[in-house]
Amino acid sequence: MTRERLAMYRNNKAEILELDYMLQNRWKSDTMIGNNVIFDYSKGYPMPQSVVGFDQEKYERLQDRDLKRKEKLEAECEEIERFVENIKDSLTHRIFRIYYIDGRKDVTQREVAKRVHLDRSRVSRKIDDYLKKAQKAQKAHV
Repeated sequence: MTRERLAMYRNNKAEILELDYMLQNRWKSDTMIGNNVIFDYSKGYPMPQSVVGFDQEKYERLQDRDLKRKEKLEAECEEIERFVENIKDSLTHRIFRIYYIDGRKDVTQREVAKRVHLDRSRVSRKIDDYLKKAQKAQKAHV
């Protein structure tokens, strides 16, 4: 697990909500209305006629694309949540949960330090040390 992946957790959660909204409400959007040209042979020769309607192919294509993206993001979020939940040390677990999982986008290490009653530098060190330890364990396991 890297700092970058942990930092992306909140963005991924926000994107999942956006994708969920799009998946539920795309059919209401005017962007799904398309037009096409057909030839009308009622007079014996082809006359182009414009036809306007719901573009089912576009709808299904966009729904599939967004559903796959949402599933990928959900899997990554679950992996990050499992990583944080598997931290044995209670203090380190709280720091990771507050800073990466529960936190707002603008939560700082200083705010986390206040909540766990440590210095900001100790919080930073705990995060760095645990990530280094996790990297070593992962390399040794592979």
